[in-house]
Amino acid sequence: MSQAPSTDRVKRRQVFYVPGYDPIHPRRYRELYRKEGAAQAEISGYEIGIAARNNSETFGWRAAAKIDGSTTIADVDVLVWSDIVRESMSNTIPATYWQLLRTSWIYIASGTMRRLMWMRKGPVIAALYPVGMLLLQLCIVAFLGALSARIIEWAIALPAGWLSFDFSLPWYLRWPIIFAVAIYGLRWCQRNDGKFFAYYLMHDYAYSARWKGAYPEALEIRMAEFREKIERALKSDLDEVLVVGHSSGAHLAISILSDLIKSGEVPASGPKLGFLSLGQVVPMVSFLPAATRLRRDLAYLSERTELMWVDVTAPGDGCAFALCDPVAVTGVATPEQKWPLVLSAAFTQTLSPERWKELRWKFFRLHFQYLCAFDRPKDYDYFQITCGPMTLADRYRDRTPSKSRIDVVASKYTSVS
Repeated sequence: MSQAPSTDRVKRRQVFYVPGYDPIHPRRYRELYRKEGAAQAEISGYEIGIAARNNSETFGWRAAAKIDGSTTIADVDVLVWSDIVRESMSNTIPATYWQLLRTSWIYIASGTMRRLMWMRKGPVIAALYPVGMLLLQLCIVAFLGALSARIIEWAIALPAGWLSFDFSLPWYLRWPIIFAVAIYGLRWCQRNDGKFFAYYLMHDYAYSARWKGAYPEALEIRMAEFREKIERALKSDLDEVLVVGHSSGAHLAISILSDLIKSGEVPASGPKLGFLSLGQVVPMVSFLPAATRLRRDLAYLSERTELMWVDVTAPGDGCAFALCDPVAVTGVATPEQKWPLVLSAAFTQTLSPERWKELRWKFFRLHFQYLCAFDRPKDYDYFQITCGPMTLADRYRDRTPSKSRIDVVASKYTSVS
């Protein structure tokens, strides 16, 4: 059921956005789209606007754009799994430090960490950051606890010296002071994690590592619900159905689309099906020993003609496996591999020197740049892709992969059964 290239203009599109590991309400994606879409339209010389749309089933918005004389309407639905994320983050401080030990052991003992570093050190450093930050916080609060006990001892010893007797704080008073200060300090760090992102990132990496790359049951159920929504859209009179997976949402989308195509629910005469993966971190999961389901889905989806799969990353994004072909590096590519088309968003070229200087050290913000405006855009424009008159297949039909693409096998685990 291949989809022949078409130059027909897209009048109506359905976009399904699969967010990454994000506990925040999806309305922030709507506001981001509104703000950044207006900025990109002003830079690139087209018109775009959005209106809120919320119903009992999904959260989303309707966007309308006038580009190159054509008007396109896109309904954007956020496939929400933030409740699952929040539940996985509801851990005590001791439980988080236990996650630190368990997750580190899984990645190191399995050899996955070492192999990930062969490809890109940036996302591995990002993965090690919460480990280092949490240990640093523990050392600092322990030091402050010991210092507090010492100060109290000095405060008591000074007048004791005037009375001609020595004083030393007994252990049964010293240790409660140290523990009390340390616990207060750790709770302060946890409350202010919006500045450090240590707890958030630790929960993120621990979520996949807990099952060694397998999907937990709750997530499998939610992914099946997402697939049903996409199935319904493919049976409508739309011109294109576009699935966008960002960060951790990319590998969820891979499995959802794989299940969708296997079920035979992609009509040959229906809307064009496109898949756009952005800032993917697929190897963080696919390299784990129990990720057989994801590896099988990667191999399957890479051969299918029912869709167009474009993978966009950028070396300037230190949180993504930039330009790494997720199928090839996982070791499941076959001679029939067609996808993904690996492209670079090239932040250093598509952002002005002034804008790049402003953003280059804001690592978390750069990880979301794919969803934002570029002041020197090239052929990647998120808003034209999601609300423009061309299908994903037509837009990149003659595009060649990035010359810097990494497609060597790096995973120790390649089993798909």
